[in-house]
Amino acid sequence: MTRKATIAAVGDILMWREQIESACVTGTGKYSFAEMFAPVAAILQGADLTIGNLETTFSGKTQPYQIGSARTGYPRFNCPDELARDLRQAGFDVLTTVNNHCLDGGPQGLLRTLDVLDQHGIAHTGTYRSPQEASSHLIRDVNGIRIGILAYTYGTNKQQVPADQPWLVNLLQQSAVEQDISRLRPQVDLLIVCLHFGVEFRFTPTQKQRCLAQALLERGADVILGAHPHVLQPVTTPLIATATGGKRRTLVAYSLGNFTSERMLSYDHSQCGAILRFSVEKSAQGQTAITGISVIPTYSQRYIAGGRVRYRVVLLRAYLRRPDRHVTLRSRRRLQQLWARVVQIVGRRFL
Repeated sequence: MTRKATIAAVGDILMWREQIESACVTGTGKYSFAEMFAPVAAILQGADLTIGNLETTFSGKTQPYQIGSARTGYPRFNCPDELARDLRQAGFDVLTTVNNHCLDGGPQGLLRTLDVLDQHGIAHTGTYRSPQEASSHLIRDVNGIRIGILAYTYGTNKQQVPADQPWLVNLLQQSAVEQDISRLRPQVDLLIVCLHFGVEFRFTPTQKQRCLAQALLERGADVILGAHPHVLQPVTTPLIATATGGKRRTLVAYSLGNFTSERMLSYDHSQCGAILRFSVEKSAQGQTAITGISVIPTYSQRYIAGGRVRYRVVLLRAYLRRPDRHVTLRSRRRLQQLWARVVQIVGRRFL
């Protein structure tokens, strides 16, 4: 019997101060982010496994929800715990927690973030509470298909990983990644490697990124999910030689852009992202194949409703075809320009 699982993945989940303020429930001191994800929740919930990159922390109320800004240097992020609840309700099953902002709340903020995710039933990988946790790789059984997920970051901005706790953060060192792949590969049917790497606001991966991706695929990774550039980059499907002389199809998304964000600096494309969907089929003989790849472009829209600033993640093509009252003629023209760029980056093959 052939088994099948559908996987959805998104890029950076960013929460700037104005986004957080927009989610505040008036007069209660509580927050709700549900409306922000409502337009795309059906797609996220419809997948058997949904993955995102949490580029904020749950460091608690003792730390401001945002320190600094992109204009003044490295911002430091923190978010109300309600975001974890609403991400789970929107359909997220796994969040990678390792990125250049994972230590924005210090080591204690990192640990608290993992505790909050646990409380809301969201699995996580890339940052850890102990050496034992760091050595226990994340494996999810989805419809009888064992899926392993690894995650790494190029760095942590100006926040240093404590010398006596090197296991807190998975730093991106090729030799270490390859060792993890070698250990995890025999235990899973599909191996996903999430990399926080690349150059911000660049629409193409660097040669160094391409070489690293190729090396990891040859070592045994099946899927590479990239984050950090804050804009979309190409999706490719390299064919990798197998030990038996055949070829296996792999999948690389160098950057899925920002799933949620304000406009960063003057880059409109920083509000663009995509939901990557694909299926994994496992034959009765135990062979797996990646099929049905699609890229669904999204837009993190800022709008005014009821006299308040609001944010929502919308499906770019759907809102171009059927705009509602919050999509003005001017914004529609801008969305059309963004769509044209998305087509240029991704190509029509997966759209």
